[in-house]
Amino acid sequence: MCLAVPMRIKKINQNFAKVEISGLIRHVNVQMLPGLKKGDYVIVHAGFAIQKIDPLEAKKTLKVFNEICR
Repeated sequence: MCLAVPMRIKKINQNFAKVEISGLIRHVNVQMLPGLKKGDYVIVHAGFAIQKIDPLEAKKTLKVFNEICR
């Protein structure tokens, strides 16, 4: 089973972005999703941003993740 995680873009530079989830920072490839900007939420899998998602949906998903991880 694979788990794709919603993360918020903190900084973007051409094909790569610094993304954050719960204080954890990762660098991901964003070249498949042109037009992304700081503050956008993306689904990240295996180091690649694979989908831009609505901020409300991202926050709902992160809330569920946090409840599961308690």
